[in-house]
Amino acid sequence: MDIDVAEEIRELVPKAEEVLVEYLAGYIEDADEDEDIVAVTRSFLESPAEGGHEAGLEKLLTKIEHYLEEKRDADGKARQQKLTRLDKVVDMSQAAAMSSTIAMSEGVDLSSINKGKASRVDLKKLEKAEAKLKAKIEKRSRRDLYEGSKLIDMQKKQQSYEEMFLKVNSLEARTAGKGKSKDIHLPAIDVTFGSNRILQSASLTLAYGRRYGLIGRNGVGKSTLLRHIALREVPVPAHITILFVEQEIVGDDTTALESVLKADVWRDRLLKEEKSLNERLLKLEEAGGDDRAADEAKEELSTQLADVHARLAEMEAESGPARAASLLAGLGFSESDQHRATRTFSGGWRMRLALARALFVKPDLLMLDEPSNHIDLNALAWLEDYLQTWPSTLLVVSHDRAFLDAVATDIVHQHSSRLDYYKGNFTQFYATKTERDRNARKEYETQMTYRAHLQAFIDRWRYNANRAAQAQSKIKILEKLPELEPPEEEETEKFKFPETEKISPPLLQLSEVSFGYTPENIILRGVNIDIGLDSRIAVVGPNGAGKSTMIKLLTGELNPFGGQVNRNGRLRIAYFGQHHLETLNPTMSPVACLASRFPGKSEQEYRQHLGAFGITGLTGLQTIGTLSGGQKSRVAFSILSMQRPHLLLLDEASFDSSIYLPTILISR
Repeated sequence: MDIDVAEEIRELVPKAEEVLVEYLAGYIEDADEDEDIVAVTRSFLESPAEGGHEAGLEKLLTKIEHYLEEKRDADGKARQQKLTRLDKVVDMSQAAAMSSTIAMSEGVDLSSINKGKASRVDLKKLEKAEAKLKAKIEKRSRRDLYEGSKLIDMQKKQQSYEEMFLKVNSLEARTAGKGKSKDIHLPAIDVTFGSNRILQSASLTLAYGRRYGLIGRNGVGKSTLLRHIALREVPVPAHITILFVEQEIVGDDTTALESVLKADVWRDRLLKEEKSLNERLLKLEEAGGDDRAADEAKEELSTQLADVHARLAEMEAESGPARAASLLAGLGFSESDQHRATRTFSGGWRMRLALARALFVKPDLLMLDEPSNHIDLNALAWLEDYLQTWPSTLLVVSHDRAFLDAVATDIVHQHSSRLDYYKGNFTQFYATKTERDRNARKEYETQMTYRAHLQAFIDRWRYNANRAAQAQSKIKILEKLPELEPPEEEETEKFKFPETEKISPPLLQLSEVSFGYTPENIILRGVNIDIGLDSRIAVVGPNGAGKSTMIKLLTGELNPFGGQVNRNGRLRIAYFGQHHLETLNPTMSPVACLASRFPGKSEQEYRQHLGAFGITGLTGLQTIGTLSGGQKSRVAFSILSMQRPHLLLLDEASFDSSIYLPTILISR
C-alpha cells in the first residue's frame, strides 16, 4: 500500500506550514521501528486538525499504521535473503569508481569472485537507491533543524512578560514558600534540544544563597539548560520563584523607571488590587447605605484591603521607586535617562534594562546569561559588587574569568552530558580541575602499565607447564579488574587565523588628531597612535570618552577635524563591533552566510574555513538562529578572517564564545 503522507496532510490541514508537512513526511519514512510513530504524528496534527477534522485525522492515522506494517514486513523479508556471490572479477584499480552504496552493503561473499560471468548491476536502480539514501540523510538533517527551530520559534511566540512570569511564578508562590527549603536538588534530570541530548541523568544541586557560575564549551547547552529551568521543564519545586534574563525587553512608551517597577508582577498586581478595592469602598461610602448588606460588603472589602496592605508591606512596596532608581543608576542610566521611553534605547541599553528588572524582582533563583557582554567597565564593577551581596540563589553563564572570580562562590562545569560541582571561584576551579585531571591521567597510566605487565606475564608463561598455574592466576586477576576508561581530553580551543601577506610599516598612524561631532563639542584632541604588525593596544576609558569614536577614525568611517591619518595603501582592517552578532542573518547557515559575502569558492572551502574556528560537521549547515552565542561569535570571526586582515579592531567585544578565547586572541 503506497501512501503520499505529505499530500494526505495537506488535504487534512490545508493551512499547515510546509516545514511541518515535510518534517512529518520525512519522520514517518525514516523513524526507527521502536518509535511510536502514530502517537508522535497525532500529537503534531491534533491542534491543526481541530474543527471537524477529527474523523479525517483518525482515517489518516489508520492509513499510516497499515503502511508502516507493510513496510516492516517488506524490510523483514529483505533481511532474510541469503548471501550474494559476485559474478565477476573485481578490478581493484577501478575501486575508486565503485559506488559508496556497494561499499556499505553487507552479506557479500567474495569466495567466488572469479566466476567470470557478466555483471548484471542495474545502474539506474543503483542511482535511484543512492538518491534515496541521500534524501534520507537530508530529511534527518531537516528534522533535527526543525526540532531545534521549534524551541527558537517558541521564544518568539511567547506571551507577554506578565503572562510568562505568572505562568512560572504564581502569585501564591511568594507566600507558599515560607518555612520551606529553597534548595534545589534534582538527582537525575535529562535535557534535550531537538534530537540532541544536553544532559543525561545529571544531578542539579543548587543550595539557597550560593552564587554559581555555569561554564562549559561552546554548544554544550548551557543556555538551553537555563531555559529549561526557567520554563520549569526541569522539575524545580513550585514554591521556588525563578527569573531568567536572556533577551532585551521590547521597547514601548513606558519609561525606564516604570518598566523596572512593573517587572515585579506581584507588586504591580497588588497595587492594582489595592486601587480597585479603594474605589469600591469609596463607591459604597458615596452610596450611603446603612443596611446590614452594605456594612457586610464594606467589612469584606476592608478585610481584603488589609490583607493587600500586609502583603505590600512585606515586600517593601513603598521603597520600590527608590530601589528601582538606584539599580538603574548603578547600571549607567542617568536621571534623565530613567524617564525616557524604553523604545528610545538601543539594544545594548535595553539589555541593561532587562538586567535591572530582574535585580528588582529578587526571585529565589536568578539566572543570567552573559551579563557582562552588554555593560561597560563601570557598570560591570557595580554589578559585581551588587551580586556579591545577592541574598538568594544565583546561576550565571559567563566567559568572563574576572567576573566569575568576583561573583561566584561555586562553579558548575557542564560537559559530557553531566554537571560537575566545584567549591570556589573560577581560579580555584581551574587549579582544582587541573590537579584532578593530572592525577586522573597519572592513575590511568599506572593502571595501563600494571595491566600491560600482567598481560606480558600471561603471554610469556601461559603454555609453560611450570608457570601455567601462575599465568592462570594472573588471567583471573586481569578479568576481575574494572573496565578502564581513558581520562577526558583537556578542553582546549582551536582558533586559527589565516596567514596574510606582509606589508611594510607603518600600518596605521594618527598624528595630532582631533575630532568632534560638532565644532563646539570636541571629543578627541591631540591623539597620537602608531600601529605596527606586532602591536597589541587596549583602549580604556569611561562612557562618552570617545573610545568607539577613535575606532571609527582608525577604520576610516569618520574623518578628523584636525591632524593626519596615515594608512598603508594595502592595509586591510577587520572590525568587530558591539552589536556585530546582530548583523548575522538568523535564517541562513554559516556556509551560506560566507558564500553570500565572499562568493566564488566551493562549499568545501567554506566549511574548511569555518572548521578553523570550531564550526565543524553539520553545525556549518544549521541555521544561525539555532546556534549558541559562542558559535555565533565564531561565525562572525570566520567572516572577518575571510578578508585576511592585517589589523583586527574590537569594540566592546565581550566574547560570548569561550572562556579560553581572550587567551587565544592575545597569542595571535
